[in-house]
Order: sequence, then C-alpha cells, then structure tokens
Amino acid sequence: MASSLKNLSSHSITKKASNNKIKIGIVVSEWNSEITEKLFDGAYQTLIKSGIKKETIVKKYVPGSFELTLGAKLLAKSTKADAIICLGCVIQGETRHFDFICDAVANGITQLNIKYNKPFIFGVLTTDNLQQAKDRSGGKHGNKGVEAAVTAIKMIELKNNLK
Repeated sequence: MASSLKNLSSHSITKKASNNKIKIGIVVSEWNSEITEKLFDGAYQTLIKSGIKKETIVKKYVPGSFELTLGAKLLAKSTKADAIICLGCVIQGETRHFDFICDAVANGITQLNIKYNKPFIFGVLTTDNLQQAKDRSGGKHGNKGVEAAVTAIKMIELKNNLK
C-alpha cells in the first residue's frame, strides 16, 4: 500500500519489549539532516516508549545514505547490538545518481541482514522531493523512524522466539 494512503506512525507494539537488555544501534545520515534528525527522533522516542533503556541505544552518524551500510556494519561489530536501524533520506534529483544510491543502500542493508543474521532495518526515505520527505518524517504521513523502531523490536522478538 502506498504510504500516501497510510500514516506510517500508526504501527504499534502491543506490549513492552520483552527483554529490557535489548541493545539498539542507530546509524543516521548527515545528508538531509533536517529530515534524518526527525526520523531519529521518531525512532528514539518509540524505542524508549517500548521499554528500551536509553543507555542501550547507540547513535552514530555517517556522511550520507551511501555510507549507511558500512556504518551499520561497524556499529554492529563494535556494540554487539541486537538490531541496527539505518536512517537516511535520498531525494530525486536531475540525474540517475538517485537510482544508484537507493539501489546500493537497499542491497547493502539486505546483505547485512543475511550475513550477520540480525536485523538491519531500512529506514531510508527515497522520495521525489523535499515535501514528500517532510510528509514522511513527522508530517501528514507519519514518521518512517517510528516504523523502523517498531520493525527492529518485532524482528528481535521474532529472532529470540525462534531460538
């Protein structure tokens, strides 16, 4: 379903995170920081409301969305996080650069999930313009950061329940 038809922040967690020792890494792109900081705030507030302790949330910056993959890998290795949330924003421009970056980031994050057998969450906005990014980072379509945090918790719980 297109996000224009659904408020992304309507996702909820029906119970508090089952393990209050969960450690979450969040990698945030500095590019389009007006948007990515709002995504981070949505994710962070959702994690806290879900019972994740502030001291178990680690935030690190990378220059742009392309660097999210390596930043996430380094953060996962250095913190032993249970999940890594990758937050970025790529806005369509006049060249094909948008396509290459979006494809590389999506594939890179997918490969991290498979290689490390832990959740690496794709919280990257890929929009046609700045207004669409604003609408999805706390505007009329909610906050993709909230959705990323909920996804991280649900994936950790799935992994833990399958052990």
